[in-house]
Amino acid sequence: MRARPTGPYDEVAQASAAVVIECYSTSFGWATRLLAEPVRTHVRCIYALVRVADELVDDVDLAWDRGRRAALLDALEEDTRRALRIGGSPNLVVHAFARTAVEHGIGWDLVGPFFDSMRADLDVAAHDPDSFATYVYGSAEVVGLMCLRVFVGGDQARYEQLAPGARALGAAFQKVNFLRDMADDHGERGRDYFPGVAPGRFDDARRDVLLDDIDADLAAAAAVIPELPPSSRRAVRAAHDLFAALSERLRRTPAAEIATRRVRVPDPVKAVVLARCLVGRR
Repeated sequence: MRARPTGPYDEVAQASAAVVIECYSTSFGWATRLLAEPVRTHVRCIYALVRVADELVDDVDLAWDRGRRAALLDALEEDTRRALRIGGSPNLVVHAFARTAVEHGIGWDLVGPFFDSMRADLDVAAHDPDSFATYVYGSAEVVGLMCLRVFVGGDQARYEQLAPGARALGAAFQKVNFLRDMADDHGERGRDYFPGVAPGRFDDARRDVLLDDIDADLAAAAAVIPELPPSSRRAVRAAHDLFAALSERLRRTPAAEIATRRVRVPDPVKAVVLARCLVGRR
């Protein structure tokens, strides 16, 4: 679909989306700087909506009970659905997302499962294998597919070719975050994402099983990155490599530590990874 002209309201909405990613993300935010325009702006618009929804259900500093969080999430979902239908919203983040979605053919088949997963966070404290797979698809894999819609610019054949890799990368990102944030998710939010795994039932052998699965997803994603358009290839490689570095650090960290503290990749290490991607060494 041809992009419609951008007006001042669109520009303010897009600027609002950029603020969200700058405030909330480090690794992904850094990687998006390697995207060419207008892809960078559109990916930031996608990220802003999904981050706002995530914060509504996750932010423990917001003194909201389950009922208020559910009401706010419902309102955001309804606003997003309406914006996709009419092409705009008084909510700047929703407006920015809708403009990107309409232009790139991002429909409710991807947006709906995302909101379903966010709603699950309000009610599901522990997952079984089926609910875990559904949650990961809705919370992360569809986001990868949304970004892919932007990357390929309407090329349906390329979208279908690269979709499995986009899903694998989204799944890897989410699973790495689950592992890194295990202590906070359990202690602050009362959630255990990995089936049968909780801080009190977690050892090095189980850590390695989870990381083997994550690394398989990363490998599947890496295999298709060279097929991405030049406008997005370096940025996706950077995001992949940043999370691969986190996976490596988690594998070197005893399970007992992962269960009690958040593991991070130091900023100087992130800078090296990004520099390698910038000069085309990876």
